[in-house]
Amino acid sequence: MIRLGAERLDRIVAVGAHCDDIAIGAGGTLLTLCLARPGIRIDVLVLSGGGSEREQEEQAALAAFCPGADLRLTVHKLPDGRLPAHWEEAKAAVEELRAGTEPDLVLAPRTDDAHQDHRGLAKLITTAFRDHLVLGYEIVKWDGDLGRPAVYQPLSPEIAERKVRLLQEHYPSQRHRPWYDREAFLGLARIRGIECHARYAEAFAVTKLTLNLGE
Repeated sequence: MIRLGAERLDRIVAVGAHCDDIAIGAGGTLLTLCLARPGIRIDVLVLSGGGSEREQEEQAALAAFCPGADLRLTVHKLPDGRLPAHWEEAKAAVEELRAGTEPDLVLAPRTDDAHQDHRGLAKLITTAFRDHLVLGYEIVKWDGDLGRPAVYQPLSPEIAERKVRLLQEHYPSQRHRPWYDREAFLGLARIRGIECHARYAEAFAVTKLTLNLGE
């Protein structure tokens, strides 16, 4: 398996259209980063769920997924499923985030995600963070939009199990969904692990990546 190591990561941006998107798509990666780099700064923007039980869930969940990090979370109140109709508010939120940080890595939804909120946010991120490494995470769902990712973050069995446990523990409002269960999350992680010669992994899409192999 071809591997490229990253320079030291000190600042991360993670964005989601909904509370739980980031934890589902990149929770294992966040755990891995935070355990390896205590004190890492993570700026998080979520566009919907503000002022509701979803925001409370997100606060507790991300604190657990980012142990020891300098976590800064903002949750807005855009209506779920209506991001295209609230484009200006979404864009303003992303631009405000961009003005306040210079990240080494951005974790965001995939630009080809079937959910209109995920897809819309992903397109805003690539216009605001033009010169940054943006990794697009995947979210298993009814639409069946999983593709062929190009980037993998292997997860230890302990991290994979911890991710699934935290998802079940911190998002009780989502447990009724037929796809929101241990088998779905761990199954996808196992498949992505097979694809990168690991036991478990999270996978990402990358729109643009510049190599620096000569230094």
